[in-house]
Formats: sequence, structure tokens, C-alpha cells
Amino acid sequence: MIDPKLKVLQMVDRYGGVTAAAEAMRCPPSTVSYQLRQLARQLGVKLVEPSGRGIQLTAAARTLLRHTAVLQAQWERARSELATTVQEPSGTFTLCGFSTAATYLLPSAAAALRDRHPRLGVRMVEAEPARCFELLQAEEADLGLVVVTPDSPPLSDDRFDQQPLLDDPLDLVVPAGHPLAGREGVSLADAARESWILGTPGTTYHQLVVTACMAAGFTPHMAHQADEWDTGQAMVAHGFGVILVPRLARITTGWPVVRVPLSGEPAPARRILAATRNGAAQHPVIAQAMELLRTSATGLSATGDR
Repeated sequence: MIDPKLKVLQMVDRYGGVTAAAEAMRCPPSTVSYQLRQLARQLGVKLVEPSGRGIQLTAAARTLLRHTAVLQAQWERARSELATTVQEPSGTFTLCGFSTAATYLLPSAAAALRDRHPRLGVRMVEAEPARCFELLQAEEADLGLVVVTPDSPPLSDDRFDQQPLLDDPLDLVVPAGHPLAGREGVSLADAARESWILGTPGTTYHQLVVTACMAAGFTPHMAHQADEWDTGQAMVAHGFGVILVPRLARITTGWPVVRVPLSGEPAPARRILAATRNGAAQHPVIAQAMELLRTSATGLSATGDR
């Protein structure tokens, strides 16, 4: 079993300080500081040192983090191997994912696992990608569906195993009668001068749209702000701007809007990954969940589900 104090050190490293790590862990900063002091005393090394108004990790802390990642992966592999000796899994299995995945991918996989393993308590949590990684690291979730954003851990991050699941194309939504609505081929750059309806800055959706637009050669003018698809569609229907909607997201048929597939090289899309803790991918239940999710993702891609 991995010492919880090592997880605290990992969180301080990830969030760059005691206060930010404490917020992510939902505990007082004093608790984080105490855990770090206890760990340093236990090992007889200095783990943090002052840096400006904050702190920075020492070389000893970096060495410890490197070994912690190896220990964690080995622990997960041991748990996975032991799980293969159990005839019927029990306990709690938690899946987490961002809103669209939590709507169209997770429930079917969770239901299939529940039906296969009556003794297994299957739980789902809707969460933004950053929170999914926090839940995985804290062992409060076993498998997460995340969208790649500029803030995502790199694929080389040795705390996680991140596998591609689905590329979800982005469609442009414009008012009915809009000049772009009737064209056969539309690129994102064709909408560069439009007024844009974006999500709250800092959210996954906002990052997604801004990143896609910048890749197409422009920065979108944010005229209005909306975090829900229905709200954005209502604004589009009344001529306040345009939005990007992932293919997995539904369009409300009651609004006079047109969904326009985008072309381009590459065509804008969001990449959806399935993430676990490093070393856990071979756990029998996780492997089954991955198989179910891949089947669902393949079906959605094949049908062009909208």
C-alpha cells in the first residue's frame, strides 16, 4: 500500500503549492503542510524550500516522486493480478467523465458491468477532465473519460495510462438562413468574422473552441457566454452568434438552427481518452469497462450519431 503522504507530495507538485493542493484535495492547507513535514522527518530529507512568496520542491523531493510513480504502478499491477484470482468481483467500481461522455458513453458501460457482476457496486461521477484526473489519483475513481485540453497531463505522465477512445468531430451551429448553412463545404476559418458564443473562460468547452479556432488561424470574438448546449442553441437561433458543438452532443430540434459539418486538414475534433492509474489497465473489471466503452464509441462513430 502506498503511503498517503506520498500522494500529498504528488498533489503539491502538480498544483505548484500547498494552498492549491489543499483546495484540490478539499482539506485545510495546514493538513498538507503537516503531511509534508511528517514525510520529510520520516525520510530524513528536506522536501520543500522557500521560493519567492511560495515554495518549490527540492531535488530530494523530485527523486522521491520518481520512485513514487514506480511504486504506484507496481501496486496497481499487483492489485490487477490479484483481482484475476477472484471469481466474482465485489466492492465499488467508479467511472467518471465529462458531461457528454457521462451522458452517451458511461451509462451503457456501467449498466453492462452491473448486469455482469451483481455483487459489484457500479458508480458514476460527472466531472470536468481535471477533476477526473484528481479522482483517479486519489483512488476515488477507477476509470475516467476525459477530453484532451491544454491543461491535460501529457501522455508521458507516469501517474496515468491514457488510451485514445474516440475522436469527436466539431460541428458549426448557425441560424437557419445563415449564408454558411447552405454551403456544401465549410471550414472553421469561414466563420472567423462571426460573433461567437463561448463557455466560461477556463472551462473545457471554452478551451476546446478557442484552441480549434486558433488552429484555424484566428481568435474567436466572444460576444456571449453560455455553458449549456441548449442555452447556446437558443442564442444562435435568435441571431446572437455561432457555436461549435461536438458530434456527440444533441441539437434541440425546436430551434431554427442548422448544424454544419466542418471540413479542413485536420478537421476540428476533440480527442476523448480513457484514463486509469498507471498499472491498472489490466485489472479485469477495468479491462471489461474499456471493452464496453470501445464498443459504444465504435458504434457512435459508425452511425455518425448526432
